[in-house]
Amino acid sequence: MTYPQLLLKRHWISWLSPPSLGRVLFLVFYWAVIVFMMTNKAVISDAYYWERIGFRNAWISVTQVPLVYLLASKSSIVGCIVGSSHERLNWLHRWVSRTLLLTVTVHGGFFITEWVRADFVKLELEMMPMVKYGIGAWAILVWTFITSLSPLRSMAYEIFVLQHIAAAAVFLWLLWVHVPSYASYNVWFAIAAVSFDRIIRLLLAVYRNIRLRRDTLCNRTKTVGHEIEVQAAGNDITVVIIKDVHMSWKPGQHLYLWIPRLGLLESHPFTIASLCMSSQGCHCNEIQLAIKTQSGFSRRIYQYATKTQETSESLTGFIAGPYGSPPKWEAFESLILIAASTGASFTLPILESILKTPRTICIQRIKFLLIVRERSHSDFYVKRLSDALANAEAMSISLDIEIAITGGEAWSVADETVGTLHAEQKSQFSEDDTQELKKANQQQAYVLVKFHSPSSSTSSRYRPASEKDCCCVGDGEKSEPLLPSNSIIYSYGRPDIACFIRRPVEMTGGETSVAVCGGKSLVTTVRNSVASLSDERAVHKGTGAQGIHLHVEEYCF
Repeated sequence: MTYPQLLLKRHWISWLSPPSLGRVLFLVFYWAVIVFMMTNKAVISDAYYWERIGFRNAWISVTQVPLVYLLASKSSIVGCIVGSSHERLNWLHRWVSRTLLLTVTVHGGFFITEWVRADFVKLELEMMPMVKYGIGAWAILVWTFITSLSPLRSMAYEIFVLQHIAAAAVFLWLLWVHVPSYASYNVWFAIAAVSFDRIIRLLLAVYRNIRLRRDTLCNRTKTVGHEIEVQAAGNDITVVIIKDVHMSWKPGQHLYLWIPRLGLLESHPFTIASLCMSSQGCHCNEIQLAIKTQSGFSRRIYQYATKTQETSESLTGFIAGPYGSPPKWEAFESLILIAASTGASFTLPILESILKTPRTICIQRIKFLLIVRERSHSDFYVKRLSDALANAEAMSISLDIEIAITGGEAWSVADETVGTLHAEQKSQFSEDDTQELKKANQQQAYVLVKFHSPSSSTSSRYRPASEKDCCCVGDGEKSEPLLPSNSIIYSYGRPDIACFIRRPVEMTGGETSVAVCGGKSLVTTVRNSVASLSDERAVHKGTGAQGIHLHVEEYCF
């Protein structure tokens, strides 16, 4: 019930799409409690009506302030209590802040209305200077609300962060001056939350980035910070390699990266694209990040990588983390991993960790889907995916990998695919096969590049998908093609997410986990597909169908 989400598909209003149904239900419950406290035994038509509701909302507002700052903390006490990471609570931080603006507006609005009715505004402002500070605090909340809206926030995110921090500090000072002394403890709670977060983050940053004792086992090169190498991969992907990192992490976690040379005041979060490989007696690791070029820091680091491609100059950077609380993936019978572009930095380490675990696990089948605009965007992951196929075969786990290429015409991508094959492999393709792929245009056409385990012979072959590869599910709806396992399948055009999820779910006898990392459109499609399939199968309602777990990582800032 908590999975579905409504998406407004027009690009210019898509940011107005409501949260998922689960979050909406949570907010409705939260607002019901707030409205009850605002109105209970307060709506009485007497001489104190305006003042009573205004004063009631003053208390409701000031007691919400510490929660706003707690939910904004990266070293989140709330997250520790509920078992979640800070980035998964940020949506609640925004909505509690908006609720705070509403209750503050009611608080000030009712008092001002009372003063206007009594012709008392000028005298009130002269007698009670604290009122001016309250109006200033309300103005800060309005400014924060407006600048936090997605279109404005994304225009210049670095500037947004700086002004947001400054506004939060000014708001606390104005609030401290405004509220009476008997309510100021709420302000100090908020200050304590901010101070605790900053102190913990500072201590962790020092611990992660400064080494006073040189460890000979790790061949460390820096005492302060980390050596960072950057490589341009394709037209708009930057691979960042962080050397000699003394920490461990879980697949699906992320860290914050600060490179002073490329952004003196900028620290950005990136998903860790590599596995934690610790040897006995040493926890020194190499971290890889895959960064898609957008604007700002990501564009600067890509430009630096292209300029220094031949000289191999290194940078000095600092890290904070790791952050994130991913679930235990090995507890499910089937695992479906879906990612768009560099979202594979989230799903691929999960796949690799499962295939390299020494423990007995429940997983019997894995479906992996990577959606990219151009084939070059997947090059960074292909070698690791081929290794994963060999590991899956050794563990007797059924692994299907599909890379869906959505950009350009199918025939042009087909030319690129066939053109990159080795000379002796080209002889395996007939001219008719090549022409058939070109004629496929925007329809689904598949290129199978088979990676066998070292014990098997290695071969690559091409086969276009045909109608007989599809099976009907009902009402003429087609599921995905029944293609061979242990292959990397290249498809052209947008994949049918619902069909991709359906087949492994229907094959499994136990529980299934679906993990998706991508933009709002992909995430919404996966959410609604899982909810629809779960409802259709009547999961946990006496039909024998087992649960479908969903984990979502969405591109947002």
